[in-house]
Order: sequence, then structure tokens, then C-alpha cells
Amino acid sequence: MYRYIVTRLLLAIPTLAGAAALVFVLMRLIPGDVCVIRLGSGGAHVDEASLAACRQQLGLDDPMIVQFLHFLWSYATFDFGISMWSGNPVVHEIAIRLPVSLEVAVLATVIAILIAIPLGTISALKENTWLDHFVRVMAIAGIATPSFWLGIMSLVLVLDITYFATGHAWRPPITYVSFWQDPLANLAIVFLPAITVGYRYSAVTMRLTRSAMLEVMREDYIRTARSKGLLEQIIVNRHALKNALLPVVTLIGIEFAFLIGGLVVTEQVFNLNGIGRLLVQAVQNQDNVLAQALVMLVVAVFVVANLVVDVLYAWLDPRIRYS
Repeated sequence: MYRYIVTRLLLAIPTLAGAAALVFVLMRLIPGDVCVIRLGSGGAHVDEASLAACRQQLGLDDPMIVQFLHFLWSYATFDFGISMWSGNPVVHEIAIRLPVSLEVAVLATVIAILIAIPLGTISALKENTWLDHFVRVMAIAGIATPSFWLGIMSLVLVLDITYFATGHAWRPPITYVSFWQDPLANLAIVFLPAITVGYRYSAVTMRLTRSAMLEVMREDYIRTARSKGLLEQIIVNRHALKNALLPVVTLIGIEFAFLIGGLVVTEQVFNLNGIGRLLVQAVQNQDNVLAQALVMLVVAVFVVANLVVDVLYAWLDPRIRYS
């Protein structure tokens, strides 16, 4: 197992290098110039001398191969450079926004697991009953509902409930507070977006859990276990659920990695200054250095998530062994 993990980590190096090359090329295919945006903000006139000085300062007048090699070397030395737009280190820009996205992603994943796996399992065990139909309607509604509408409606619902209960409409705090500074204030900021994202997240996971459980419960070894007189609870927990969770774990890992940089709409609705919102701003401002770093961060999260999923496979199914 340890040899497999080390091999996968070494294989992540060419994966990251290939992703870096693709990101480098795609970012430079986007029309626009960061120097024009920086110097011409507010409608100010920009002369060619100022543009040339700005491009020389940012290294944009170097040959593409030189820029790419510098880009790779900066990542190899964990020096992600300076933001072209703000002038701050990229590490600083990411560090002040990553905790928000990471906390919402982790909390939404926990909520999705707590909702999806039990309900998906119950739906499969109670196939074609009213409970099964109810769970399926919940899952379809979660998939079909737009995320921005669900976020807005959840805010309106909370405002109405708190107003009728206390006479004062509750509003989520605007300024982000770390969990270690004030846990209650922190949860007041991230809990509602986490529930919104977690519900949509659980809808897909719920349907996959139900489908996997239905397939597993029809296998021969389940019938054999029942013929031996084993309790239904033991059959479900020890034999069926572990095998049914293999595709579910894959989906959970992929969705978690996606949430790190894919919460653009949710962050906009709930006014969260996270990674997704920062990535959109970086692309709009032609800040190639910051945008490349954010995309590579998401790629690295996907690589780690896939590794964790593969390790969990061996734990869920003892027949799986990695040499």
C-alpha cells in the first residue's frame, strides 16, 4: 500500500506539469491585456510608454517559452509569484480566501453524506414504497433546482422565520470570522451556504447510493447470506453497503474537489470571499499569475482526492489490493 501511495504521488508530478502547460496556453488565448486594465481603470488615458513599462515589469514581453519555464520553476520552488492586479503575493491572496471555501466544502460534504447515504440506502431497501418515492422526489428536486435560486430562497426563508419569531430579521454577518476566533459567528456565516450546497450535493449522491444498493442487493452472495439465516441488518451493513459505497466514494471525492473552486454562484449569493469568486476576478482582470495558481490548486486537490478515494477502496473492499 505504501509503495502504491508513493508511486501515485510521483505520477502526480507529470499530471501537474501537463495541467500547468494547458493552463498556461489557455490563459494566454484569452483576449485582453492586464496592463491596459490596470492603467486604464476609471477611463484614464494610457500611453504606449506606460504600457511597455508595465509589460516589462510583469515579464509579459519575454518569449513564451521563457515565461513558461519561469512559471514551472516558480511552482517547483513553491514561489507562486506576485499578483499582476493587486501586487500582493499570490500565496497571501489564496491564504485569506481558502479557509472560507475549504470550510464550506468540508461542511457541505459532511451534510451531503449524512443525508444521502442513509436516505439512499433506505430508499433502496424500501423500493417502490411511499418512502422510496419521497426520497426520489427530494433527489430530483435537488438536482433540478438552480443553485442561485436555492440560495436566495434559503436566505428569504431564514429572514422570514427569524422576523416572525423574534420581531427582528436575522442577517448573516458580512465580515468573515475564523472558527477559532468565534465558532458561533463563523457557523452563522458558513452554515447556510453549506446547507444549500450540501442539499444539491446530496441529491446526486442519494440517487447513486440508491442505484448501487439496488444492484448489490440482487447479487448472489446476498441471497446466500439470507439463506444462511443472517440478520438483515448484518447483511446490509457488512455485505451490501460496503460494496455499494465504492462508486459513491468516487463521486464524493470528485464533488469535494469541485467545490473548492466551483462555488462561484454560492459565494456571490452569500457574499463569501472565497476561491471561486477570486478565480472569476482573476480571469476578468487578466491576472494570469493568480488565475494559474488557482487552477493549479484545484488540480492538486483533484489529484489528492483521487488518491484518497483509491486508498478508501482497499478499506471498503478487502479483495482490492495494490501492488
